[in-house]
Amino acid sequence: MSRPGKMTQQHPLEHRAWILRLGFRRSLLRPSDSDRSDRVTYIELFFDLIFVFALTQLSRYLYANQSWVGALESIILVLALWWLWVYTTWVTNWLDPARLPVRGVVIGLSLVGLVISTSIYDSFGDQGLVFAVAYVALQLGRTVFMVLALARHDPALHATFLRILVWLSVASLFWIGGALLPLSLRLPAWLIALAIEYGSASLGFRLPGLKAPGVDDWDVSGPHIAERSALFVIIAVGESFLVTGFAFVDQEASVVGIFGLFLAFVNGVAMWWLYFDHGERAGSKAISASSEPGRIARLAYTYVHAIIIAGIVLTSVADKSVLEHPGDAMTLAVAVTIVGGPLFYLVGLLLFRWIVARTLLISHVVGLGLLALTGAAGALLTPLGLGAATSVVLVIVAAWETIARVRAGTTDDDAG
Repeated sequence: MSRPGKMTQQHPLEHRAWILRLGFRRSLLRPSDSDRSDRVTYIELFFDLIFVFALTQLSRYLYANQSWVGALESIILVLALWWLWVYTTWVTNWLDPARLPVRGVVIGLSLVGLVISTSIYDSFGDQGLVFAVAYVALQLGRTVFMVLALARHDPALHATFLRILVWLSVASLFWIGGALLPLSLRLPAWLIALAIEYGSASLGFRLPGLKAPGVDDWDVSGPHIAERSALFVIIAVGESFLVTGFAFVDQEASVVGIFGLFLAFVNGVAMWWLYFDHGERAGSKAISASSEPGRIARLAYTYVHAIIIAGIVLTSVADKSVLEHPGDAMTLAVAVTIVGGPLFYLVGLLLFRWIVARTLLISHVVGLGLLALTGAAGALLTPLGLGAATSVVLVIVAAWETIARVRAGTTDDDAG
């Protein structure tokens, strides 16, 4: 497939001589005529390992702060972590991780990501400045590297990353400023920072008076984006097992505890099945065949996958609540967590399938309705009972979709 080096539209910013002098003379772009053009590399998987710990810390934070404020703080952290990961995925979609400079930068980003992961739990406390500085350093450092890597080799994409650098620099003022402000002002400041980052992407990183290709015009490797996103879903599901496993081994063995662990396993299997039996391949095929891969990558894999990941993280928190308080009286926070995880997940999958295939899955719509009914009856159930009910809903939706696929004559090899 064609690579971003094919883009030729010019932009005034690219003619700045000092940027061209600083740019890499040797092209770091992925080759367009080899198996490296779409391949997910081991160094990218190494970078992903950092996010296993990050997601675990995030689940821990959400479990310890089950309030409306805690939920909003957790949403900020989920979106920030996802943005770090997805930006890096876009970078390695264009740059060749086999090149030593690219590999070195990914390792450096992993180190900064480790600092971010260790500070997440107390990011709305004493570690706020550490978190903000590390976050800004990763965002700006990676973008500056892209500007230098593209300066001599892809003028149009280089111009876009200059605009990205401007937007991220503005957002960084709110990240750092929020960490320095009193705790009561940190949340709104960081909300503004995220709004700038996500909003600028939705606008194609355009700046007033400057014309350049938007995100929808980007030429990306569809198979690479799809595979990277699918691997992160696997990582998130694995993190949920990690959280649940630690919660289980920290308590005395009991029939109730074993049943709670079994429900967590069922949730993980159902989520895996819903994504990988059909949806993942549908997305990969759609982005590969599209004349606008950038649009699908931006909507389906950049924005919608954030909802999917949030659903998995919230479900891991719910599984831990069910394990540790199976027979307690139901509270609103616990009910929202138990129902909200699967709800977010199905909403994300529904949007994903609509974007990539223009398919509205009745099974998912029915599943959302059943979850709403289950949540309405949550006050009458214990956490274990509500957890069992939501697990049944996920299994029904997964089975329904697979049965419909098989009856339609779609083989396992042709799924999606």
